[in-house]
Amino acid sequence: MNMKKRLSLLLAAMLLVSVVLTGCGGQPQSAPPAPETPPADSSGTAQPADDGGFAADATIGVALPWLGTQNWAEADEMFKTQLAAAGFKPIVQHADNKVPQQQQQIESMIQNGAKVIVVGPVDGSQLGAVLEEAAAAGIKIIGYDRLLENTTAVDGVVQFGSVKTGELQGQALLDGLKAQKGEGPYNIELFGGGPADPNAPNFFKGAMQVLQPKIDDGTLLVVSGQTDFTQCATMDWDNSKAQARMDALLSGFYADKEIHGVLSPNDGIARAIITASEQAGQKIPVVSGLDAENESVEWVWSGRQYSTVAKPTDVLVGKTIEIIKSLQAGKGMPAPDTTVNNGKIDVGVYELPPLVVTKENAKEAFANDPGRMALLK
Repeated sequence: MNMKKRLSLLLAAMLLVSVVLTGCGGQPQSAPPAPETPPADSSGTAQPADDGGFAADATIGVALPWLGTQNWAEADEMFKTQLAAAGFKPIVQHADNKVPQQQQQIESMIQNGAKVIVVGPVDGSQLGAVLEEAAAAGIKIIGYDRLLENTTAVDGVVQFGSVKTGELQGQALLDGLKAQKGEGPYNIELFGGGPADPNAPNFFKGAMQVLQPKIDDGTLLVVSGQTDFTQCATMDWDNSKAQARMDALLSGFYADKEIHGVLSPNDGIARAIITASEQAGQKIPVVSGLDAENESVEWVWSGRQYSTVAKPTDVLVGKTIEIIKSLQAGKGMPAPDTTVNNGKIDVGVYELPPLVVTKENAKEAFANDPGRMALLK
């Protein structure tokens, strides 16, 4: 190539570089500036960009296991009304005690843009995959009343102390036996709750911490010999299953002896136990309970059921909404009262104190509950 041609090519190349640099301003491309206003979510509502909070009218999901007991029915209504009153858009659903249905409901809450999902699990160990999907989408997960197990996708749990609840039930049984059945030894039987509920074995554990020493020293005699949780559990917290088991215990072990007391994990099962005892011609045994359901409050007041344990739903819902408001304001999860290992991580627990209720303290216990006070007639 001759010198003249090479010089022409070089000049052309230099001209091309000059054009490119002029078009780019002669400077490297920089990242676009951050927007001055926060981006909007799918509803068009501006979201805080940096503080981790969310819109004051955000969607909040609540997945409840069922409405088969008074406490869950109360939670359903209270979450709907109180979340709405706080300015949120509530999606509150119950799963009829079916795990697949609850999984689908949580999936729907994710798709509907929930910023927080509150979960009272049907089975605390069966929701890991859908909860992890929610967490990956930036959704906060709060366990309600029951622990969410074997998953890292949980930010905290609000519940009444489950072991403490069991301790109260066990002590109430001992106190009732002493007050109503004279001197021991006492013939008793033990009932547990639904094994899929992580609270149920804790209730039983707490009660047995109180009762086992008295079983060991002969004060209490479990006539059937059924003292393990797996023997005493009531599938699905089903009252009819509890009554069928009580019928079998009475016909099999108490044809010629009196039953003095029964550990019951909740009020519905307590009423089933009492009904079975009456139908078998037994004197009503001392029976514990849980949830302060209206019918059992009446039975405690009339003396048919010895005790219940109150876990006020309004307090539990109120604490949960307090945490949601903290998240909305960008303040994060408040400091928990304790932690519990769920099989994967240590989970912060906001633990509320339960209260044992007997006829003697019922008016004091329900002084701020007009509905239940009206039952004490």
